[in-house]
Amino acid sequence: MNRIGKIQEFLKVTPNDNFMRHALALEYIKAGDDAKARDEFEAILTASPDYVGSYYHLAKLLERNDETDLAVQWYKKGMDVALDGGDNHAYNELRAAYEELIY
Repeated sequence: MNRIGKIQEFLKVTPNDNFMRHALALEYIKAGDDAKARDEFEAILTASPDYVGSYYHLAKLLERNDETDLAVQWYKKGMDVALDGGDNHAYNELRAAYEELIY
């Protein structure tokens, strides 16, 4: 069984495990399936908007797919969440990616 299959099996037992869902989305990216990765990231952030790590990866995916305006929106949302949660490291990473994109 490949990594995607293993993660999917794990998620059958713990479907709301955001760490594993995030890992699944990253595996979809590695497999070249940006659509499934995007769906997973968006589902994570809809259910758990405080899961700050997914903002960066979703925005990068959108940026890579020439959806710049949407990527900017997700970077901004992620920066707000990071600030609210006191996560300066995540904030700085999101801000750097955001600034690189818009400037």
